[in-house]
Amino acid sequence: MKHPSSREFFAYWDEKRAGARAPDRSEIEPGAVRELLGDIFVLSYDSAAGYPFRVAGTRLCALLGQDLRDRSFSSLFVQDVRREIEDIITVVTEEMLAAVAGITATAEDGTTSHLELLLLPFNSRPHMPLSLTGLLAPFEGGHRVLRDFKLTSWRYLGHQPQRLVPRALRKLRVARGLIVYEGLR
Repeated sequence: MKHPSSREFFAYWDEKRAGARAPDRSEIEPGAVRELLGDIFVLSYDSAAGYPFRVAGTRLCALLGQDLRDRSFSSLFVQDVRREIEDIITVVTEEMLAAVAGITATAEDGTTSHLELLLLPFNSRPHMPLSLTGLLAPFEGGHRVLRDFKLTSWRYLGHQPQRLVPRALRKLRVARGLIVYEGLR
């Protein structure tokens, strides 16, 4: 992570998860990350709606020139990379892996701005809608409304997805004509 805000929010999230794969949403206290709230958002895990914003900080809304509540997160990105950002959101939420991405966006005057995106999962609970949190912070200062987001790089943080490897099967003869295979449930 290159942006200091991303590092600070990740450290707070990591502390709150206390060794678990992700913290519960209720464990994140806004007062503890007060200076970062303007860049923080929460997304609903709803692929049909394009992962809409449930909450968006004031700096983030100013950066995009509008209130973001209920607006599709994936629609911020150009068509070419929407599928890719949606796949990253899926891995973050379902595999409970944090992700960091480099983003470029176009300002109203046509110049390019560089940003860092941090996506962090929340622990899932039965009968509760899935959601994830994140932070989007520009590297350049100044107030410019941005559009046409593009991914320049991304990677997952923390533990790697675990692949289930089937156990070796052993044949045990229990009785004549009956074979028991050990290791499957």
